[in-house]
Formats: sequence, structure tokens, C-alpha cells
Amino acid sequence: MTDSGRQQLPRLFVGGTGRSGTTQMTRVLGSHRLVHPLPWESRFIVDPGGLEDLARTLTTGYTPYAADDALTRLSMLLGERLTGRTMDCFRGWGFVRDLGPPRYWHAVDELWRSLVWYEFDEHVPLAGYLDGQRVRLPYERTGNRRVIARYFTDRGELIAILRRFVSTLFDSAALNAGKRTWVEKTPFNLLSAEFLWELYPDARVVHMIRDPVAVVASHRDQPWAPDTLEHAMNWVEPIYRRWLAVRPALLADERYVEVRLEDAGLRWPELRSALMDKLGLPADDQMLGFDSQRAMHRQTELTPPDKHAMLGRFADIREALGYA
Repeated sequence: MTDSGRQQLPRLFVGGTGRSGTTQMTRVLGSHRLVHPLPWESRFIVDPGGLEDLARTLTTGYTPYAADDALTRLSMLLGERLTGRTMDCFRGWGFVRDLGPPRYWHAVDELWRSLVWYEFDEHVPLAGYLDGQRVRLPYERTGNRRVIARYFTDRGELIAILRRFVSTLFDSAALNAGKRTWVEKTPFNLLSAEFLWELYPDARVVHMIRDPVAVVASHRDQPWAPDTLEHAMNWVEPIYRRWLAVRPALLADERYVEVRLEDAGLRWPELRSALMDKLGLPADDQMLGFDSQRAMHRQTELTPPDKHAMLGRFADIREALGYA
């Protein structure tokens, strides 16, 4: 229950293959009177080195070195990538700025104190030799800081710590916006539904589906993805195949919701009520809609040879998704 005695609405996670309408869905859901749209992909939950990896490393995958590596990678995510300091496509990321730096760094400090067991300086032998004796080179380090994480025999205890961290950031952001829940978009949420449900058992995972031909065409135009047709297909195909392998189990879970971008673009008013019901949200007729032109325009940009190549490569995938 919330402080006001009202039942907490489900948290919402949006995922997909990338370029499948996740941004549009987040914008639309965020226009609901009770839902706060987190403006940036969080990246620290399901990305490599994030909370999902950490949960395995500090439980069934634990060794002191693995734990040290896991905390190092998490530190990079929280201290570098989310602050926009990395030299990659996340440079300039505004996640921390929009959440509020004081709240963010307080939550990170609390998380760190909950995860770290102890630290020590590991001796590093000198590299240089003179007359058979080791000598110190200019600026050579003689120690390496080791950070040793706690080992959790009870995974549930660790999950509760990780949940508290996420809630401190996201629940507070929703409350400050006058909303009762939030929607977070990271495309590969699609492949981590089980972990998201471990964090929040009542969460809804919304998968945005788009014709694979349009998805590949759109990837080819992105600065963070391959720019040739062959390489773009190689990038996207494994995502579809991993997802299709687990899709039957996902479809059996009422917390998993699929939305076809093309249908949302053409028939949003009639789909809205059913979607809100699946997401555990009350109806809201003032919500924004989908841009039907953006949902369909990629099909008209393809040359016949490119389209033929993609139709051949993704024939079985398109058939499984009802696009054949």
C-alpha cells in the first residue's frame, strides 16, 4: 500500500528489439494521469554489468574475483554511463540530471554500503629490474584496490536490496510528478522479463512488436547500429530468435503484454481500453495516441532488392509474428 492507503499500481517496463515503437509506447503510457514516464532508458537493470548480472554473481556465481569484477562494472554503469561521461553512444546521458543528483547519489551510496563487505589494497610487484633487483618505475602503482562484495546465500535478501534501490529512484520520481506509478523503457527488457518480475512480482512487461523488415530498415539508419543491410540483419536476428524461444512461456503469463506497433498506429482508440485493463490501469480517455505515419513509413523507404533480401532472411520470424 502507498502512504495514502491506496494500493500500488503495477510498475511498467517496455521492451522490444529496438526501433519497434518502445519510445512511442512509453510516451503514450506516460500521458496517463497516473503514470510517470522515465525520460531515459535506465540501462542499469538489464544491461551487462547491471543488477541482473549482479544478482547471479553475488549468489550462485560468487567468487571474490567475480564479485570484485561485478562491482567494478556496476560502478562504471552508475558512476560513468548514467552520468553521461562515457566515450560511447551514452555520452551526455541525462538520467542522473533528470532524476535529481542528490537523490541519485544518496541511493547509490546506500546501495554500495549494502553490497560491499570490505576493501583492501592488493600488492602489485614492481615490473622493472636492475642488477637482478626490482626497481620502481616512474608513476608505477604498487597496489591495486580490491572491493569484495557480500555473498548472499539468500537471493531474496539481495533482490530486496536491489528493489529498494530502484524504488528509491523511480517511485520518488513518480511521486514528485504527482503520479502513482512509472513506466521505464529499455529495449532489452524484452529478454529479461523473469528478472523484472523477480524485482517487482506484479510488474507488467510490455513488448512492442513491429514488422522485422521495418525494424531492420530503421536500425540501418541509427548511429549506434550497423549501417549495412547485412550487418543490420545480423544484429537484429539473434534478438528475435532468443525472444521467440521463450515467447510461449511469456504468453502464458498475464503480466506479459504484446502490442503490435502497426495495430496501435491504426486502431489505438479501440485497443486502448483493453490494454489499460491488461496493465492494471484505469481508463483514461485523455491519453495521447500513436503516430500511424511513423509506424508505417519504413516500408516505403526500402528498395525492392533490400526488401526481397529481408523477406527471405526473416520469413519464418514474420510468419510467427503474423506478418507473412
